[in-house]
Amino acid sequence: MKIPILSSRPSTPSRSPMRYTPPSTPMHHSLSDSVVEDNVNIAEALISMWEADAAFANHHHSRLAAVNTTLLNFKDNRYQAKQFLNSIKSLQSAMHYYTERDSASHQLVRAQKLMQTAMRRLEKEFYAILSTNRRYLDHESVSSRSSRASTILTPSVSDNEYESEEEFRFSGVDGSSPPSVHESEDDRASSVVMADLKAIADCMIGSGYGKECVKIYKIVRKSIVDEALYNLGVDLSFSPSEIQKMQWKALEAKIRGWQRAVKVSVRTIFFGEKILCDHVFSSSTPIRQSCFKDITQSGALVLFGFPETVAKRRKLSAEKLFQTLDMYEAIANLWPEIEAIFSDEPALNVRSQALSSLIRLGDAARLMLADFESAIEKDSSKSPATGTVHPLTRYVMNYLTFLVDYTEVLPDIIGDWPEKGHAQLPELYCSFEPESYSSAMAARIASVMLILLCKIDGKAKLYKNVELSYLFLANNLHYVVSKVRQSSLKELLGFDWVAEHESKVEQYVEIYKRIGWGRVVESLPPPDAGELQADGARECFRRFNIEFEAAYQKQLEWVVADTTMREEIKTALSGKLLPIYTALYEAHGVRLRRDAFRDSIVRFSPEDLLNYLSDLFHGNDGSGSVSSSSHSRS
Repeated sequence: MKIPILSSRPSTPSRSPMRYTPPSTPMHHSLSDSVVEDNVNIAEALISMWEADAAFANHHHSRLAAVNTTLLNFKDNRYQAKQFLNSIKSLQSAMHYYTERDSASHQLVRAQKLMQTAMRRLEKEFYAILSTNRRYLDHESVSSRSSRASTILTPSVSDNEYESEEEFRFSGVDGSSPPSVHESEDDRASSVVMADLKAIADCMIGSGYGKECVKIYKIVRKSIVDEALYNLGVDLSFSPSEIQKMQWKALEAKIRGWQRAVKVSVRTIFFGEKILCDHVFSSSTPIRQSCFKDITQSGALVLFGFPETVAKRRKLSAEKLFQTLDMYEAIANLWPEIEAIFSDEPALNVRSQALSSLIRLGDAARLMLADFESAIEKDSSKSPATGTVHPLTRYVMNYLTFLVDYTEVLPDIIGDWPEKGHAQLPELYCSFEPESYSSAMAARIASVMLILLCKIDGKAKLYKNVELSYLFLANNLHYVVSKVRQSSLKELLGFDWVAEHESKVEQYVEIYKRIGWGRVVESLPPPDAGELQADGARECFRRFNIEFEAAYQKQLEWVVADTTMREEIKTALSGKLLPIYTALYEAHGVRLRRDAFRDSIVRFSPEDLLNYLSDLFHGNDGSGSVSSSSHSRS
């Protein structure tokens, strides 16, 4: 049945104009009465037809079939859907007309009943569109489309007026705008579905049935949001007390899952839901704000409340700092989006929760950093007997290299990290000048490293062998400088810091070589000593044997941890010993070795010395050259 287009102006009568009769005279009808009554009749025909379709579907099919049948009206009969919505507008105008003339009129009662029927029908349509078009209303689709277009929605069935069904169909297959070359079929379908929802919502709100419309929307969309969050691992049933009692390994897994979930939740779920809600209920700011709040609030509060609950855990040791910083960084990076999405006044508590978690995480991070600093000062572990890198040095430097990866958020945290006194540290720490560094963060990191170096200096003094204490200092400072060079610490502390401490490493190595091998070098004749007699040569060999073996046996288990520095020290020792010893050996060694074999005056050939030196600085592991050295002995 083709329904005539409703007109906002009365049709021209075929007879002469009637004289206006006041509404108090029931025997006569004005021209306006006739037009209004005609509009009500047309609305009744349309509403009755749609209701008959739904009744037929409910009678002959299952509930699902009924829902599918209702969809045909908006999906396939878009011209009639347009007329249906326009008829409701006309019906509403008629109700206002009758109310002003006679609030007890039977025509008003008739119009009201028709309106109730029409609203029941729209409720079904609204629910059906929401429930069966989840594919086109998913958050990722809605949020991604919004970033590609300045206007994400095409006109709805209520946005443009068409003079005929042909005109309406000409505008697009589904009554939407003609497809864009950049728009996929799914995008177009999503636009149409969202436009239909908006058209129904506008109509129901404008007709005084906004409460019913909003109730349906909240129920359907909240279940979708909660399901999406649950699939991301955001368990809305977890209580703060359960999180507090959770084992740390299990909680670590939760934190990693939360990091993934919070990005998707903010940038896709909440963002997409905000766009959808703002569009569907664009006609009423209070309604769209209320809808978005009720749909997302419970999930958002759990999501943003999780970090605060973790930050409140007792005994958060320094090792747990990085998980805390991960959560802090996640919220800090998302904060502009959180603030924009939850910008309305009803969503204030969500923003407050996110901010509260950020503050709590910052406080927890500062406490853990302070504990880390105190742990360095209070460390009383023994120094390695081999003089190698102390475990404290490895721990602190590895910690700091990880720490500086958080350069985006650390300045905010360290900026409020108060300086504390260091009464237990040497005077060297008192000469520290924070203002010489490029930033507060750089100064604070340098301060922690200085605390470490002061502790290492104190541990070096506990060695009985002075040469071993300097080898220990060289090992540890070289490790510190290497870690700085290999990480972002280099840019933070600057080239001058690196150069200054590299120079100190060289000084420690030189002192070690002078003390540890000075007597060995002195046992050999100086280069300008001239030709030695047999007795003098014999005495040189005896002294060298004693000093070299003593130094070798003492240092055999000592360690130089860094391969490059180890080889440099060996090369330097070989350069001091071998040229002089080789000259002595070539001049007197062969003869003395033959004549005085039993006395073992010449115990080492130049090759033997190289093999013995290659054994050094590996500790108990050795280099494998000891056996070859022992076989070459006299």
